[in-house]
Amino acid sequence: MSKKVIFVAFAIEDERMRDFLKGQSLLTNCPFEYIDMSVKEAYESDWKSKVETRIRRSDGVIALISSNSLNSSGQKWEVACAQKEGKPVLGMWAYTNDRTKPDFMAGYSIVGWSWDGIKKFIEGL
Repeated sequence: MSKKVIFVAFAIEDERMRDFLKGQSLLTNCPFEYIDMSVKEAYESDWKSKVETRIRRSDGVIALISSNSLNSSGQKWEVACAQKEGKPVLGMWAYTNDRTKPDFMAGYSIVGWSWDGIKKFIEGL
């Protein structure tokens, strides 16, 4: 099976969790693989068109959800862009003790962070 291309939408305050998700996929016993299209550094200008291009090239989007998501206009826009582009979105809580449900995730399921959940989403793309 070829690797799927995934865009990871996250609040900048949760950058370490995005890094952890990517690191998890590199472990030898990890049941999933993907190509990470998330933004590594903030764009200075025209960021929306650059992010839109990345989302358009992706097979799906994983949105890391936390209380930080409530005030993340960038993450909200990324999820809206994914919806506009018809990309499947998996909401995944970034922390075990935070079950925030932002309005922009209405209509999407949000699951706990687990290898099986990620694998099922990626294999379903």
